[in-house]
Amino acid sequence: MTFRFAALTVILAALIGAPSAYAQSAEGTWLTQAGDARVKISRCGGGICGHIVWLREPMDTATGQPATDSKNPNPALARRPMIGLPLFSGMEPAGPNKWSGQIYNADDGSTYASNISLTGADALRVEGCVGALCGGETWTRAGR
Repeated sequence: MTFRFAALTVILAALIGAPSAYAQSAEGTWLTQAGDARVKISRCGGGICGHIVWLREPMDTATGQPATDSKNPNPALARRPMIGLPLFSGMEPAGPNKWSGQIYNADDGSTYASNISLTGADALRVEGCVGALCGGETWTRAGR
């Protein structure tokens, strides 16, 4: 009888704790650490996708036209608008509230190995690595 009660207690504790574990989701809109872009993250297959939905400066001051992915070394991709630009590729689960894949950096037109971790309900750690050298920033949830 004591074993059944203990097992029932463990099951109930897990069920009660489950909603809070799943309440934290990377889905939503995130403001970059510099505050110059917002990225919408959504489910994508078994992982997550992210694309730019807002820029502090959406126009290219040199041309007066909407900003493009001008730093991309591929001339065909360099004409893509920044709004709607996909940033993540192959971003698959790598643990609880963590994803690994690649991230595109529009500032230099390069793609890097990346890890993304939800560190709180409103904090997302975004890291990119070249070899053993990694750097990152913390994004905050927008519009909550």
